[in-house]
Amino acid sequence: MDIATIVGLILAFGGVIVGFLLEGGNLKSLVEISPVVIVIIGSLGATVIGFTMNHITSIPKVLNNAFLRKHTDPLEMFNQLVSLAKKARQSGILALESETKNIHNEFLRNAIQLVVDGTSPELVREILEIEIDAMRARHKEGQEFFAAWGGFAPTLGVLGTVMGLIHMLENLSDPSGMGKSIAAAFIATFYGVGIANLFLLPIASKLKVISHEEIGTYEMSVEGILSLQAGDNPRVVATKMRSFLPPVLKRKSLEEA
Repeated sequence: MDIATIVGLILAFGGVIVGFLLEGGNLKSLVEISPVVIVIIGSLGATVIGFTMNHITSIPKVLNNAFLRKHTDPLEMFNQLVSLAKKARQSGILALESETKNIHNEFLRNAIQLVVDGTSPELVREILEIEIDAMRARHKEGQEFFAAWGGFAPTLGVLGTVMGLIHMLENLSDPSGMGKSIAAAFIATFYGVGIANLFLLPIASKLKVISHEEIGTYEMSVEGILSLQAGDNPRVVATKMRSFLPPVLKRKSLEEA
């Protein structure tokens, strides 16, 4: 489970709710069914229009990645490639074929298999870069879905508020209920702005960060694999890959070395 996502959502919603209560607000006043239908269902429908069914059916899995993603540990892949480089240096490239069954990462396993099969370095790089580009495109679709939804939600909130004000103006014969009607109308705007800025846009941002980290790890592995294939010393392989690591992991890799 991604703790940062959970903690961030608790802080975001908790901060808004606690602040509302400190101002003397009543949570019951925020509970309205019609704004929920207008904002959430309406904005979701508007978002769905801009995507195909193939994209939409993959959204639950994309959302799951923001909470329960399987983390591709760059340092783990770094160490695994250095270990493979040592074995290749000692026993030759073909000796790596027996190691593929111990590699759980599909990208790395396929890359090592290409090397063992004698694929040229140029073709290995081309194949792996194509796979990374395809991965980047898939990740972008998920980011764009939540970003688009986050853009529509506030607009639908304003639309809900306008509809509520229209309903209020139709009942001006009862001035005593105007205050309550105006407050109810603005709940739609509250929902729209709140859902967009406390959930949808942060999720889009989180998916972008996850994608950036994962792609960076795979780009590092490409350089390590090509260096391994070239027969470089394991220290050279490590040095080439270390430049891709963030400072904290770079220091840790040096300490372990």
